[in-house]
Amino acid sequence: MTLRSFDPASGSLVWEGPQDDAASCQARVAAAHAAFPRWARTPLEERVAIVRRFAGIVRERQDALAELISRETGKLLWDIRGEVAVVIVKAEASISAYEERTGSREQPMPFGRSVLRHRPHGVMAVLGPYNFPAHLPNGHIVPALLAGNCVVFKPSEETPAAGAFMAEAWHDAGLPPDVLQVVQGGREVGAALIEARIDGLLFTGSAQAGRYFRWAFAERPHVIVALELGGNNPLIAWDGEPEAIASMVTHSAFMTSGQRCSCARRLIVPHGARGDRMIEAVAAQAAALPVAAWNEPGEAFMGPLVSTRAAATARGAVDGLLRSGARSIVPFSRPEGRGEAFVSAAILDVTDLTVPDAEIFAPVLQVVRVADFDAAIAAGNDTAFGLSAGLLSHDAELWDRFASEIRAGVVNWNRPTTGAASTMPFGGLGESGNHRPSAYYAADYCAYPVASFEAERIEPLAVPGLP
Repeated sequence: MTLRSFDPASGSLVWEGPQDDAASCQARVAAAHAAFPRWARTPLEERVAIVRRFAGIVRERQDALAELISRETGKLLWDIRGEVAVVIVKAEASISAYEERTGSREQPMPFGRSVLRHRPHGVMAVLGPYNFPAHLPNGHIVPALLAGNCVVFKPSEETPAAGAFMAEAWHDAGLPPDVLQVVQGGREVGAALIEARIDGLLFTGSAQAGRYFRWAFAERPHVIVALELGGNNPLIAWDGEPEAIASMVTHSAFMTSGQRCSCARRLIVPHGARGDRMIEAVAAQAAALPVAAWNEPGEAFMGPLVSTRAAATARGAVDGLLRSGARSIVPFSRPEGRGEAFVSAAILDVTDLTVPDAEIFAPVLQVVRVADFDAAIAAGNDTAFGLSAGLLSHDAELWDRFASEIRAGVVNWNRPTTGAASTMPFGGLGESGNHRPSAYYAADYCAYPVASFEAERIEPLAVPGLP
């Protein structure tokens, strides 16, 4: 079978190639197992050198990679350039993380020494998402390879070209071919890959898929599973200039056309005139956000969603909220003259309604009005997710309380909920993950610790009761 990807803005073909099947997945995993012992024994400095050469190659090819991702996802070039820059800096961040969080160390003991070492798990399956098709899988692949693992990588079926580009850069950097391999295809290929004899699953994607993986590996405890999932993220706007708040909300809720797992999905504001002024400022900015294709002249803030199917799914979710009684503040629509994958930013008031606790992966913001800050914290935590949360307020006491009481893995103050860094952990709890954060902490799930007690000679030990 042939797999194809298309530019969501124009519908033009971007990439096509053969699709893998269960047999090829099994073969790739077997080849990775055969390559693993030699790669695991490769000195760390050689693995580090390959990682650095990979980063250098991406830097040399960054314009080509940025245009390719823009064509395949519809994301605007300024947004993609930021993603490619993070791919480059991930190399040094991962090297530092490996040295700090894993590596080896020893301590003198009366009998000799105790030694802490870290060993790779073996063959890791990496399933990548479409919203950051280079950065997010790279955040798993780099630390996995540094630790001495082999990787079989399945890009999203929406972005196969980006995955193929990344693999080519790795191999051009001198990585042995069987140490990193790519399988292409949809959900059935991913299912075949995780059913193979893998030692780890590193996944970024939806909570629904995460629930399936938790179940699928329940009786395979030897497989390390790291899940970075979505979020129904709260942003509490409590005080401040309405225009400044509006800019923070725009970056939190509508960046990348809402296709970031850390985007704010729920805006929580106080009842009354203060909250009304905030909502008015946010609504005015949202209604004016320019939308364009990646290769159009001029500046825009949003591009299309990744596909017409994604746009249709988002429209269906918004229609469901409206049927439940939500009030449209800024309508969710298709900009005039644009294709089916294009959507506008939308704001819905869902105060006092019972709505699904779900992530709408689109530029859709739900407003909840509350009586006081106690209610704001309660509303923020009223979700099974726990990825990202934010507070907009000049009150340091409120921030101290928010930081200690909100339930999320990324908690920001007067910054967008999308703010993150390769030098910090990134991940959540509940439906947002499984307590194995990525980014700087990815080193933790790419190697396991081994404790050794060592002596140069065999010395007799006293055995109580014996002469």
